[in-house]
Amino acid sequence: MKNIKLALVFVAMIGIGYQPAFSQGLPDPTLPASEVKINIVNTIVVGSLELGYERFLDQNQSLGLELMFMDRFSYVSDNGEDRDFKATSFMLSYNYYFVTASDPSGFYVLPFLKYRNGTFSETLENDQVMETDLNSFMIGFGAGYKWVHNDKFALGPYVNIARGFNSEVSDRFDPVEFNAGFSIGFRF
Repeated sequence: MKNIKLALVFVAMIGIGYQPAFSQGLPDPTLPASEVKINIVNTIVVGSLELGYERFLDQNQSLGLELMFMDRFSYVSDNGEDRDFKATSFMLSYNYYFVTASDPSGFYVLPFLKYRNGTFSETLENDQVMETDLNSFMIGFGAGYKWVHNDKFALGPYVNIARGFNSEVSDRFDPVEFNAGFSIGFRF
């Protein structure tokens, strides 16, 4: 499992770090080539930290990498001492923007692959601790809207839906996971 994680991180770093192919794809050298962002809603509402990076192939396409710390399965509550999520995940995505050079704001769609690593533990009525292994791959699709100001600041809502492939997670939770948020980003 550790080798799979390292291989995925390696592939992502090669794709994001390969400058010549990306810079040649941008028709206007004044357009930003990258964006860093945070999902501010989930940070406030559920306490997870979602950080993202996008590398633009051109004005309509980008490759994305997101890291989610203190991740949880969908919006399942872990309030109280009897429930605890301890998970981290990362997501690789291909983002397609329906925008033009004169109006960089618009809708976008993204197919993605996500990997979650961690556990969910809960204390049952008889003080027995039940632990669920959250390690799984997910395939999903998302959509959103971004308002872009001066080709520097980008913000907007999005929704994602994904299907996980871990039978232990599917036994405890629904195999289909929903996520939404509001990202705030800076392009450079």
